[in-house]
Amino acid sequence: MKLTLTLVLGLIAIGIAAAQEVAPKHEIGLTLGGLLSAQRNGGTTRLDLGSGVALQANYGYRFLGNNTAALYGEVHFLANALREVSSTDRTLTRDAATIFLTPGLRVKFFPNRSVAPYLAVGGGWAVYEQSTATLNGSPNPASRLVNHAALDYGGGVDVKFWRFVGLRAEVRDFYAGGPSYNTTVIHGGQHNVVAGGGLVLKFR
Repeated sequence: MKLTLTLVLGLIAIGIAAAQEVAPKHEIGLTLGGLLSAQRNGGTTRLDLGSGVALQANYGYRFLGNNTAALYGEVHFLANALREVSSTDRTLTRDAATIFLTPGLRVKFFPNRSVAPYLAVGGGWAVYEQSTATLNGSPNPASRLVNHAALDYGGGVDVKFWRFVGLRAEVRDFYAGGPSYNTTVIHGGQHNVVAGGGLVLKFR
């Protein structure tokens, strides 16, 4: 009888401990993505901004949560070395590089399960570096660097893999002013959509 009672109490204690388990507080995501191509139009001028490789790093800190949902503060960094411009207007900027740095918030659902989807939103800074030459090979009179405010939103999913290492897949859109294309007819914000995946490291 005592043995049975001990086993029952032990199972209850294990159940309570499992129910109170919380997700790790710190997360570092390292992902490789692809920026999708985009079209810009202004007057009679049209250009295509090509796709590009996106190197991304993300740090997240869990402020609060339970088994159903958890709230994280995050800082997301994206770097792209080259996106080529194509257009019939040969006076436009030939290519541009991109950096986004956007702190924000992330809500993760069922953070203790093997598969945990999440939504994220943030805002911060975008910088573009324009090429020194135009499409026709002439020196580019556009600014070498331009800065804009940026809005970041998207979602993804984390999958448990091994111990403190997980897998991550996500899609984000960085909405910001565009590069200096060396024209006044194309201006305003543009969508920079990136899809990617990689690893997420989790720590208590």
